[in-house]
Amino acid sequence: MSAAVDELPPARRLVPLACQHVLAGVAAPVSSVILIATTLRLSADRTASLLSATLVLCGVGALLQSLGVRVLRVGARLPFLMLPGGAAVAIFLQIAQEYGPATASGSVLVAAAFLLCVLPFYGRLVRLFPPLVMGTTVVLIGINMIKVTAPMVAAGPGLGFATLGVIGLFFLVLRGVWRQMAVLLGLVGGTLVAVLTGTELHVAHGGTFALPEPFPYGTPHIDLLAAVPLLVFALASLAEATGQTVLNSEAVGRTPDPGRDVPRIARADALVSLGSGVFGTSLMVTSAENIGIVQLTRVRSRFVTAAAGVLLVVCGLLTPLTRVLAAVPGPVVGAAGLVIYAVIAVMGFGMLSRTDLAHGTDSVVIALALVVGMLPIVEPGMYAGLPSWARTLFGSGVAAGAIAAVVLCAVFRALGPRVTGGSGAPPSDATP
Repeated sequence: MSAAVDELPPARRLVPLACQHVLAGVAAPVSSVILIATTLRLSADRTASLLSATLVLCGVGALLQSLGVRVLRVGARLPFLMLPGGAAVAIFLQIAQEYGPATASGSVLVAAAFLLCVLPFYGRLVRLFPPLVMGTTVVLIGINMIKVTAPMVAAGPGLGFATLGVIGLFFLVLRGVWRQMAVLLGLVGGTLVAVLTGTELHVAHGGTFALPEPFPYGTPHIDLLAAVPLLVFALASLAEATGQTVLNSEAVGRTPDPGRDVPRIARADALVSLGSGVFGTSLMVTSAENIGIVQLTRVRSRFVTAAAGVLLVVCGLLTPLTRVLAAVPGPVVGAAGLVIYAVIAVMGFGMLSRTDLAHGTDSVVIALALVVGMLPIVEPGMYAGLPSWARTLFGSGVAAGAIAAVVLCAVFRALGPRVTGGSGAPPSDATP
């Protein structure tokens, strides 16, 4: 391991460096929790508790990934943060809206436990999720959640579009770590617009410190069919973790070893996600969002992100901070959500751009999977006449599209026409 990764900076440098990593990562938990709370119409008190729990879990995750627990083979001992994944939040909300938040929490627990169980088969499973499959799934997640979030903006279109303008302005003028906070700053700007235009904010009251509330939706309900989208996401996260591991390892000067590190990363993700199911939020995933800070500061120490984890835990326990953040108006949150989910869809298109679309079978697989996934999004009653288990499986555009992409990709690549090599010549089955 690179000595720089194991180096402990002096305290006078450690805290400011840790604050930079917090700034790079805090937008994801704040925006995701406010989005969950607004979509599920949670009270201000419950929203503050949910945000507190999410920040604490993010902090614990950063500590696990940065310091590791060697005996349990948990954590990669790399400068990672752990955040609620945008796609995971989208799926959590989809399940919560269709089956209730208790079922969504139960699905998180099922997916986390499932991830722990499949880790011994990591090498085989990751092959099921090439960019073609992941890209199609991510596109469907983004489109589905744009549809879900749009009514939040429609409840106050003036305020919503003002927030979109503020977010766009921040993306335009900010650079570096501040640009990574454009959505969070847009939430602040949109809230200021709301206050100036007379919108009343509902801030909960309470003490200075408080522990998060477990089981905020009651006892989690286990429904394996409802959990299918999160199970697919959990498997796909292994492929994403592989790329994140290579990126982070190279950034800190350590030789990438996905076979060793990815299971440790995923094991930490799964353990923290079990906590997410208990405290009512979505799956947690390790993120390399802060890797730009590592490259910018040239400080590769994993103790910096460990200190950032401590700061996130402290922020989560400071209830005045979480109560203020929980008071953001719905149209402001909806506008931020539209940006987040549109970016998720664009990420999916970026993944698809890495496939060989000149090879006709890949194009057909993507087209068919998008059809399967889009049908229940544009026509929710499409499968109303099917048995309940089939409605659960096919009525979710994300789950249906993801499963279709996996199956079609495997079948077409096993039985379809082969791509013939050549000096720049198109393959024999390329579309004209």
